[in-house]
Amino acid sequence: MTTAEPLALIDHHVHGVVTGDLDRAAFELLITEASGPPAPGTTMFDSQLGFTLRRWCAPVLDLEPSAPAEDYLRRRAELGTAEVNRRLLTAAGVARWLVDTGYQGDQLTTPEQLAQASGTPASQVVRLEAVAERVARSGTSAAGWAALFAEELAIATAQTGAVGYKSIVAYRYGFDFDPARPGPSDVTAAAGRLLRALEGSPSARLDDQVLLRHLIWTAIDIGRPLQFHVGFGDTDVRMHRSNPTLLTDFLVATEPSGTPVMLLHCYPYHREAGYLAHVFSHVYMDVGAILNHVGARSAAVLAEALELTPFGKMLYSSDAFGLPELHYLGAIGFRRDIARVTGDFVADGAWTAADADRVAELIGAANASRVYQLDRVDRADMP
Repeated sequence: MTTAEPLALIDHHVHGVVTGDLDRAAFELLITEASGPPAPGTTMFDSQLGFTLRRWCAPVLDLEPSAPAEDYLRRRAELGTAEVNRRLLTAAGVARWLVDTGYQGDQLTTPEQLAQASGTPASQVVRLEAVAERVARSGTSAAGWAALFAEELAIATAQTGAVGYKSIVAYRYGFDFDPARPGPSDVTAAAGRLLRALEGSPSARLDDQVLLRHLIWTAIDIGRPLQFHVGFGDTDVRMHRSNPTLLTDFLVATEPSGTPVMLLHCYPYHREAGYLAHVFSHVYMDVGAILNHVGARSAAVLAEALELTPFGKMLYSSDAFGLPELHYLGAIGFRRDIARVTGDFVADGAWTAADADRVAELIGAANASRVYQLDRVDRADMP
């Protein structure tokens, strides 16, 4: 790949960007998964991601590389949010975004707005739990919840042109759930428990494993790619219960369906995810947001993920949320890392240059285009 022709990327899991102005505290919360303050005498910029952001994003805003955080935030405020979004999103050069709108979607750009700001198309991924909780708050009965969920999921899919679904069962319960499809009576009883919980507390969440399994199996039956958050996340996740190998029995049960199962982020379980993609025909993985967070060590993490993952089973994603800096860093960082890692293989005589180009093209865009059937989506959108 030449500098004039950067590697084509489809970001198969990403979120929108903020549209309002951010003060320093709000900005710093978007470059960490922590909910509390940084260590005394430091800032959230004192991290691998903070250093990476200052190094690579500053020039896009007309600053010297690694400009001080104060100068960076001052320049950001001078340009304004809309201009910062436009510059960084267009500089990312991503060919297509697959957008999860299920978390704080009302505070971020819609897929249509993201497409407008970046100049490239965006498609939607529907979060199962968001639809299910909306149904539970609609006044339905326990007996009618499952049917109404199926109806609302179909409507959401059609209205958004969704190319896939996502589950956050790793946050709500963990991967150590019963892999079997729950029976109708169990689903009705669990729906009743959820409705009663909502009566007592309107902010109650869907965290019953029976209902979570029902959502997941509903998506499996539909057949579109089903994404699972894996591993690294905020304090709401219990890391030891988000090891993807806990999904093994579920993957055995779902492999005959052929529905693609997409393991997102995966760190520190990226080697385990690679193993699952290796042994199960319907499993795919990415290393997502972690490449931004590990900063100068990102090429090493990508190399570890490539040890066992079949090259047709890994996809590019940034999992960028809120800050366009993360969309930009994800794209340029992945291009830099894949060139570095595969370039080392070529230099060692293990691969040919053609091998390296093919692997980069598969992971960058070709695998996502195939798995999400984006050519079919584009044909359906044609007048």
